[in-house]
Amino acid sequence: MINHPAGPPARPRVDLDDGTPPLTGRSLTPLPTRRRSRLRSRPRLARLAVLLAAFVCAACGLVYELELVALGDYLLGDTVTQTSVVLSVMVFAMGLGSLLAKRLTSRPATAFALVECALALTGGLSVLALYSCWAWIGRYQAATVSLTCLIGILIGAEIPLLMTLIQRIRREDAGRAAADLFAADYVGALIGGLAFPFLILPGLGPGDGALLTGAVNAVAGAAVVLWLFREEPAPRIRRLLWLGCAVVLTLLAAAAVGSDAIERAARHALYGDQIRYATRSRYQEIVLTGPAEGPLRLYLDGRLAVCGPDEYRGSEALVHPAMAAGPDTRVLLLGGGDGLALREVLRHRGVRSVRLVDADPALPRLARTDPGLADLTGHSLDDPRVSTTAADPMAWLRGAPDAEYDVVLADLPAPADGGPVKFHSQEFYGLAARLLAPGGRIAVRAGGDEGGLWQIESGLRSVGLRTTPYAVRGSPTAACRPGPADATQDFLLAAATQPPLTLAPDAPPPRALTPDTLRSSTARLTALRPTCPPAPLTLLGLR
Repeated sequence: MINHPAGPPARPRVDLDDGTPPLTGRSLTPLPTRRRSRLRSRPRLARLAVLLAAFVCAACGLVYELELVALGDYLLGDTVTQTSVVLSVMVFAMGLGSLLAKRLTSRPATAFALVECALALTGGLSVLALYSCWAWIGRYQAATVSLTCLIGILIGAEIPLLMTLIQRIRREDAGRAAADLFAADYVGALIGGLAFPFLILPGLGPGDGALLTGAVNAVAGAAVVLWLFREEPAPRIRRLLWLGCAVVLTLLAAAAVGSDAIERAARHALYGDQIRYATRSRYQEIVLTGPAEGPLRLYLDGRLAVCGPDEYRGSEALVHPAMAAGPDTRVLLLGGGDGLALREVLRHRGVRSVRLVDADPALPRLARTDPGLADLTGHSLDDPRVSTTAADPMAWLRGAPDAEYDVVLADLPAPADGGPVKFHSQEFYGLAARLLAPGGRIAVRAGGDEGGLWQIESGLRSVGLRTTPYAVRGSPTAACRPGPADATQDFLLAAATQPPLTLAPDAPPPRALTPDTLRSSTARLTALRPTCPPAPLTLLGLR
């Protein structure tokens, strides 16, 4: 005998506006009849609103990723490492967020509003938070990983919740719904990726750009879904959600108002109280400190690039041996936007023209307009023999006009000193060697790492040049940041034939160099040259 349960038969729960039963698995909370009829009357408009929210949220999510990559490049200078860390952690965290979102699909509108408010606040404040950690705490990498993981989890939770919301509006094949949703997501990512380098970064900078992105995220994500599915949460919960969205927007606005003060405080903590000039250009952060009478300190992306009392050591060593080894009428200076190496070039009476190529126009502009830095450079950038070009040195070399130069000076930091590897690659030296006139020379900074010196020498020799290593004693930043007493800076002079190492009589004697010290440094380094030199750096094998 079969026993039947007492009472009326169970009715299937309804989760869609058309009254169809839910799919097998977790049930969805039914929508009130009044809301179902509204959705049923305009389902296409409702779906379009959800897809628009997906589009905007995807654009904001990609902007957050690019903001973190750009800030890491500004502060630490290692683009490859920062990009790898941010993207790999972000993708992992997105997968984790998708798994966690399965527990939130019973109340998808409420959960999505909470996720978007948290993402808007976290992503919007991410740049200011990381900059503050870098300035005051110093745990930048740990903070980057933690913040990237949190943002990735929140981004990963979006797609499952949006898929549930779309199915609530109108039942359709899962493949078709996923195609529409991912199309909106990918197109939004495209728009966000293009807007970041061309609009957000040059127009607002990383900090304000992230804050504006967070505000857009909150409005387009949380507000749109709360309006469209406003009958899902109870009235009290709905009011709290709207209040939370308003609080997020208020906090982002307050951070935007105070961002300049936060940045100034961080810079004072890093560089002291005598900041003469500070800006973040498209390419780097530039900070100039020191009193009007000196000594001046120039920081590029947080790295001490120029120390006024000692800068002459590196500038003289790069320029004078190359200028003395042959004709010096036409000079090409790659980098050197601070004007210090240019000052040494112009001390040679035979110079008729100098082409200076530097990616960041903000640095030569500062060297012209700041009285202290202009005096230190001897107003070299105002000399009529000088023409400046704002371009990436390697990109400029690829499309350089037909011209020949007697001297090519690569005033670019070595990889050991935080410089980009591409400026010391085999390809870079090959492009530079094409512009050499007969008897022309190339001088290169090799830093203070002898291992890096021989790798750079291998790059120069691989393009058919003969090299002479030499060094100058003393740190270029000793007066500002004391280092080892026996510190040296290494350089390389290269030409089609073995270049002589001497000093020219048509310029004042340099303070840091003499013919004897040049010859002794060459003898010392030649004795240390490895019998099996390392492979040259290339663009496809940077490390």
